[in-house]
Amino acid sequence: MTITVKVGEAKTHLSDLLNKVEAGEDVVIARGDQPVARLVPIRAERGPDIVEDILAARARRRPVSREEIQAWKNEGRA
Repeated sequence: MTITVKVGEAKTHLSDLLNKVEAGEDVVIARGDQPVARLVPIRAERGPDIVEDILAARARRRPVSREEIQAWKNEGRA
């Protein structure tokens, strides 16, 4: 669920809004009717997920020979 609050309300209730963000709510801060910012949680657990995704992608690739690497390095050279 997305909560939209005006700047003044965000200043007054920042702690409450941060608690909602930590609980999974989307919070948008608006100036008048125009959205200008979004509060999002910092997810420390994303780092390992990204690393795991990269390692999994590497594992799915076929091995590359030294000759292929050298050909890539020389590609486009006269």
